Amino acid sequence: MTNTIYPCLWFDGQAKAAAEFYCSVFPQRNGSPKNSKITADTPLVVAFELNGQKFMGLNGGPMYSPNPSISFFVICETLDEIENAWKNMLDGGNVLMPLDKYEWSEKYGWVQDKFGISWQLAYGLMEEVGQKFSPTLMFTNQQAGKAEQAINFYTSIFEDSSVVGINKYGANDNDVAGTIKHARFKLGQHVFMAMDSSMPHPFSFTEGISFVVECETQEEIDYYWDKLTEGGQESMCGWLKDKFGVSWQIVPAILGKLMSDPEKAPRVIQAFLQMKKFDIEKLRQA
Repeated sequence: MTNTIYPCLWFDGQAKAAAEFYCSVFPQRNGSPKNSKITADTPLVVAFELNGQKFMGLNGGPMYSPNPSISFFVICETLDEIENAWKNMLDGGNVLMPLDKYEWSEKYGWVQDKFGISWQLAYGLMEEVGQKFSPTLMFTNQQAGKAEQAINFYTSIFEDSSVVGINKYGANDNDVAGTIKHARFKLGQHVFMAMDSSMPHPFSFTEGISFVVECETQEEIDYYWDKLTEGGQESMCGWLKDKFGVSWQIVPAILGKLMSDPEKAPRVIQAFLQMKKFDIEKLRQA
């Protein structure tokens, strides 16, 4: 049961502009056939790929906004790439950590772009991480100190998952010793990162960035829904929050096909607007 997982970015009517911007900033990996492109464009959802990795842009309105509690760690394989990406991201954006040399990277910077999405740009080799864009969860405020618990929770749910490495704060670090300074883990074939920060932050996890889990069967939908809502809360249209406040969308893989049928799509929308957890058979019959 290896499922496709990808991030959903919440925008207030700017999903297509953001997708076009990101495709221009990260056109393709050097020498790689994987390119960056918009794969679906509707008034509600704009799907796109960056170097072959799937993202979704959602025109959800002004209710939620992305924030740095979930950022994307980006491997840049040349100095030109990281400089160009930094320059573009900084246009209308703001610096969270300056582009400079750090103990973990010869060149690294953390920036929030003009659409509110945060990127950690790092000069390095793809082979070191295995993925160009790695979602990074920062556990702040009430969730600070819970990163390791969350990693164990997520890796227990998704098949073929593993903890790649954990680096904890020491007594001389400027945070709580024993909590997560940086960790990398895999959910199936997807690389994620996590960190704790006990310092005051004006943000925590919201629906501004969520994770979509595509499911082939109702059994899979039931499984992920039940596991991820333990201690969390159900929402509507396949959305839920887990016990750490991270938002997930548990969706049938067939949904895109159903929504692409102009005649059937309005009935499908009416059907799933009545649902919390998705019911594949009801969607097919709509």
